[in-house]
This record gives sequence, structure tokens and C-alpha cells, in this order.
Amino acid sequence: MYLTDRSAPAQADTEQGRRRGPGHRVAPVVLVLGSVSLITDISSEMVTAVLPLYLVSTLGFTPLVFGTLDGVYNGVSALVQLTGGHLADRVRNHKLMAGLGYGLSALCKPLLLLVSSVGALGTVLALDRTGKGLRTAPRDAMISLSTPSEKQGRAFGVHRAMDTTGAMLGPLAAFFILRAATDGYDAVFGVSACVAVLGVLVLVLFVPGRRRDARSADADADADADADTVAGKPPVNVREALALLRLPRLRALAGCAALLGLTTVSDAFVYLLLQRRAGIGDEWFPLLPLGTAAVFLLLAVPLGALADRIGRRTVFLAGHVSLLTGYALLLWAPATPALPFLVLALHGLFYAATDGVLPAALADIVPEQLRASGLAIVGTSQALARFCCSLAFGAAWTVWGDGPALAGSAIGLLCCAVVAGVVLRPAGETR
Repeated sequence: MYLTDRSAPAQADTEQGRRRGPGHRVAPVVLVLGSVSLITDISSEMVTAVLPLYLVSTLGFTPLVFGTLDGVYNGVSALVQLTGGHLADRVRNHKLMAGLGYGLSALCKPLLLLVSSVGALGTVLALDRTGKGLRTAPRDAMISLSTPSEKQGRAFGVHRAMDTTGAMLGPLAAFFILRAATDGYDAVFGVSACVAVLGVLVLVLFVPGRRRDARSADADADADADADTVAGKPPVNVREALALLRLPRLRALAGCAALLGLTTVSDAFVYLLLQRRAGIGDEWFPLLPLGTAAVFLLLAVPLGALADRIGRRTVFLAGHVSLLTGYALLLWAPATPALPFLVLALHGLFYAATDGVLPAALADIVPEQLRASGLAIVGTSQALARFCCSLAFGAAWTVWGDGPALAGSAIGLLCCAVVAGVVLRPAGETR
């Protein structure tokens, strides 16, 4: 029950590895999906970068209200992931489900121009996260199924690096729009909607659809085709998907992801805490996610490849140690000019060591015909836990203040990391 098993779960993975041969190239579908994610993240992160300040400073929401909305923003997708993952496996068309998810999120961006009440904002954010929930598992399944088991970490690292490039460009775009436009927030939301539509178009036009049977396709065409269809198999039913929970290693992985998610403070809260702790002006706030994204971009591929070599469990837990160190700096380090750089570097290191490594670990656990469902189960457990954390942290901040709230999260993260290290380590494992 750990993250370093390198045995291939299905014959198809091994055959794909033989077809692609040696080397470090990733499948073309990974690069195309990375491009879609890059464009979509520009749109999403433009909104994410300004949303905390917009809700707290402009609309005057309390930390508790913001925590509730942020929990909705991150938690609704958790519930939908299970549906999206199962439907993608059932209809055997991951591109279709991913496209529906990207399209729904794109439709929600212009609606932010029209709403200002808590209920209306919560509804729009819930719909946007519904789109994210629908697309995440099918997209990751396409990446996983197009990659040999021993290169999963690298493939997800490449995708997350491209995704994070968009996460860097989004806050930059929001920063310059806020400085140049009279109605800055409305301009950010409007441009975000246009960029989101572009991402959907790239998915529709350039991501391959159903592939032909491998017996009737030549090797080169098959390597370039979408690996989301398993030919000759009956549709997956709900009972088969739920049967994945009988796999001890999947249960352990999902449980540890949820446990650690319960003490992982939302990015938006981290940036608000850092702004207050370091005295950063409001005009510079949209650039804070850029620091996290820059480190994530630099380290996603190296740490993914490292996880393939030394063990995914080791890298995954090391990422949470870096996050814990960032919390400690926010709590006790003096407010020096170096503080924002150190905290953001540790925050980016956390994501580089965990975001792609977690789905990569599932390649050795879940059979390929249920890959999207397995990814959805683990992703849902983590996202629901983070939803609960947002609600609890917002309430604790409102009642006791930001310092005690973060201290409680830090203590909880330390305890959960120790438990996860024990649960995910098999007998005789010394790494």
C-alpha cells in the first residue's frame, strides 16, 4: 500500500511502452492536453488571483463568508469528479466528458460580471467548479492511459508544468488589466471568459477523439491517438467502479489524500495571510500566485521524474513537509523582504511534489478500463477534505484570528503527515 510500486497493471500499458521505445518523450496527447490546460489556467487564474481581494475588500465579505465561498469553489468539483470519472469510463469517451467540463467553466466566466450577492456568486462558482469536476478525471485518464507505467510521474510533471505556465500568465494578465482598466475587476472577468472559450476550441480541434482498434491501426497513428477508449470491452457499470474501493492500496491512498487535505489551507487564504504578514499592497496581491506558479513550473518535471526513480511516496510526503515549513514561516518568521519569496517558493515546491505525483501513483493500482473512476475517487476524497478545511479555517479565522487558525492547521498537518507516512509505507520499506 504505497506509491512506489512500478508493476504495470495492464498489458496495454506495457505494449504502449514497447511501441514508444526508450527515451524521455511524452505522448503527443499529453502535450495537446497540456496546451488546453495552459490556456484554461490563464482564464481561471485571472479570476482566482483577484477573487479573494474582490470578495473581502470590494464586496466586504467576512473571512467566514469568503471561506464558505472558497469551500464551494474547491469542494463542488469533488462531488462531480465521481460522476465525470464514471461517465467517461462508461461511454469510453474521455474527450467528450472533458469537453463538457471545459465548456461549462467557460460559460460561467461572463456570469461573474452580473452577480454580486453571496447566493448568486456561490451558484456561479459552484457551476464553474462543476465544470472542473467533470473534466479533471477524464483528462488525467487520457494522460495516464497514453503513458507507460514507469514514466507516469514524468508525463504528469510535463502536463502540470504546462498547466502551471498558464497559472503564471493568468495573475500577470490580471495585474496589468487592473492597472490599465477603469473597471478593473469587470475587465478581468470579461477577458477571462474570452480566453476560456479559446481553450475549449483547442480541445475540440486538436485533442484526438476515439481511437481505432489497435489491431487495425499502425503503430505511429496509435501512438498519436487518444488512449481513452478500450476496444472490445462492455460498458463500465457503477458496481464495477465502486468495487475499486475494495483495493487496499487505493483505499489507503484515498484516505491519506483526504487526511492531508483536511489540514491543507486554501491557496487564497495563504495569499491573504502572506499579504497581511508581509505588508504587501493591494495592487501587488494578484502577483502572489505567480510566485507559487513559477516554482511549480520549474520543479514539476524534475520532481515527477524523481518520483519515478526513488518512489512516489517519498516525494509526496516531502512536498507536505515543505508546506508545513511555509506555515511555520508565516507564523513565526520576522516580516523581512525575503519572507514572501520563501513562503511562495515552499508553496510551489509543495504543489510540484504532490499535484502530479498523486495521480501518477494510481497507474500501478487501477486497471485501465476504470482509470478515470479511480482518479475520481482519490481526487474526490482530497477535494472534499479541502472543502471542509476551507470552511473550518474561515470560521476559526473569524472567531480566533488568523494566527491561531494557521497554528491549528500546522499542528494538524504535522500529525497527518506522520500518519500518512506510516500508512503508505509497506513492511520492509526503508526509503
